[in-house]
Amino acid sequence: MIKVKHLTKRFGALAAVRDLSFEIPAGQAVALWGPNGAGKTTVMHSLLGVFHFEGRIEVAGFNVTRNAKLARGYVGFVPQRLSFLPDWTARDTLDFFTRLRKVTDADIDRLLERAGLGEHLHARFNELSGGMKQRLALAVALISNPPILMLDEPTSNLDPGGRDDFISLLNDLKAKGKTILFSSHRYEEVESLADRILVLERGELIADCAPEAFRRHLRIQTHLRLYVGHDQVPEALALLRRQGLEAYPNGRGIQLELAPEEMVIPFRVLSDAGIRLLDFNLIQDWKEQHGKA
Repeated sequence: MIKVKHLTKRFGALAAVRDLSFEIPAGQAVALWGPNGAGKTTVMHSLLGVFHFEGRIEVAGFNVTRNAKLARGYVGFVPQRLSFLPDWTARDTLDFFTRLRKVTDADIDRLLERAGLGEHLHARFNELSGGMKQRLALAVALISNPPILMLDEPTSNLDPGGRDDFISLLNDLKAKGKTILFSSHRYEEVESLADRILVLERGELIADCAPEAFRRHLRIQTHLRLYVGHDQVPEALALLRRQGLEAYPNGRGIQLELAPEEMVIPFRVLSDAGIRLLDFNLIQDWKEQHGKA
């Protein structure tokens, strides 16, 4: 469904993407992974024909340079930043985009149900939660029932529950045959959705691998900060350390450095001890272990 050959995109002297090649067959979910500035958004905008670029891109068999509009007709795109009118309801928004795209057979109520917005038909955009806003953006992307979905950091502004729900929705669409290309820097959602991971660094492809190989070649580090009552910090620290976890006080909280498979342990330990968790923050990053994957 997607073929990219020697894609290079420059902004003046800066090469945001350099000599990038990959293919995505129909029905596969592929993640673009990398830190900010790695080139993920530039790749997507090039695939959509928004940017002029060097190289060759085909989407659904159409050369993007020559037939960008036709190629885009096979793609539903969910941007990172949403810009819907705040006073329009979910149904108003879908109705507008249906008419804008001249789609005559769109079943708006079915689209809203499919995106999990059936109970929010008449809610205004500015009244929706972050997760519901992303679901509305997905419903807009699905208006013409495109075979390809592209999503740029679709869960970056969602809480953990919202992220899980949204990734579950994407997995349902994948099971129904959609081809999905999405960018992310969250390992847990990449692992749960992607069949392949394209690892970008400074615009270059440094790995094209399955999630299992990605885990082996890259050390995923979770930085978890837990907040408990001030008088319970010493007890919580002692309990966590007895589990072999690297835990230490940090400001008003407890900082832990964890591997992904260890993530549930602190929550279980504190719960079993009757220590109430007031809040937590979670950040994940990655480092190469053995060179390029």
